[in-house]
Amino acid sequence: MLSDLYSGDLLEAAASIPPRADLPEADARARKVSRVCGSEVELAIKAEDGIVTDIALDVKACALGQASSSMFARAVRGASLEELITLREEMTAMLKEEGPAPSGERWAELQKLLPIREYPARHTSTLLIFEAAADCAEQILRAAR
Repeated sequence: MLSDLYSGDLLEAAASIPPRADLPEADARARKVSRVCGSEVELAIKAEDGIVTDIALDVKACALGQASSSMFARAVRGASLEELITLREEMTAMLKEEGPAPSGERWAELQKLLPIREYPARHTSTLLIFEAAADCAEQILRAAR
């Protein structure tokens, strides 16, 4: 049911997305675009000793892409770079393979995205932020080698 998909929690998260920002001293940047709907997410990450210290977002997405980006932005500071790579895999499994919601208290709010599982056409926009975060994490980890 669409009312499950666009619950109050998801609409509230979409409405509370951080304003567009830039992070000139970012350690990595990624831009992801959905070929399905045209949603777009740009993410910049600053990390110190493998831990996310700051981010900047520019999200031009549907309500679900905005909601997932907003939830991510609220929780990401203090996460490890490896955690971001794992998070992408967990979110993909949650939506596409009926896996559980991501583990750990930091990511507990992401369980509110579970209803999206029933709408495959909405998976891509929801996952953009997690794809961008993992891309940034991989860039930083490669540069550190």
